Amino acid sequence: MNPTQIVKRLQDHEPAVLGSEEFAKFAVLLPLIEKEGELQVVFEVRSHTLRRQPGDICFPGGKIDPDDGSAKEAAIRETVEELGIKSEEITEVHPIDYMVSPFGMIVYPFTGFMDEKANISLNPQEVEEIFTVPLSFFLKTKPVIHDVNMHIEPKEDFPFELVAGGRDYEWRPLKMEEYFYQYEDKVIWGLTARIIAHFASLVNS
Repeated sequence: MNPTQIVKRLQDHEPAVLGSEEFAKFAVLLPLIEKEGELQVVFEVRSHTLRRQPGDICFPGGKIDPDDGSAKEAAIRETVEELGIKSEEITEVHPIDYMVSPFGMIVYPFTGFMDEKANISLNPQEVEEIFTVPLSFFLKTKPVIHDVNMHIEPKEDFPFELVAGGRDYEWRPLKMEEYFYQYEDKVIWGLTARIIAHFASLVNS
């Protein structure tokens, strides 16, 4: 391979997160709605019959399907399926920063406005209930952040002999920040809390 071929390959290459082709990709929508004279954020409580994270508080969303034209389309589709509203009842959908999870997942968050007159009909297989929190709460309230330490343990067949330091190699400690908000009797935490905290910082700046 000559320099011209290398340059051509690089010119045509679209940068992405290294290894992202192996990541599961999800899209979520942070819905805003006008209610009681102010903007409110809509949250879901996941159905208690779900195998993963039953009862957790989240935003509408899910895995990006091959048939979805984009992450944005996936976020809208999932919101329509979970809340039982029409796609035209969601407007001004815009992306905020995406997140790369340490668990092999990329999450693409969007925000948009729900029609206050939308006829909501929850999908009971996925959604137990919905509730709203005034956006002003998140603009005024900082999340409580707790660290979770992650333990590194190489498998038995790890080739320590190929690593400087061998079995005494000092692995860099890993930790993950978990965000928490408490509003009345609701605890909003984890990925959902991190997304709303980021959104609040964007609109507050």
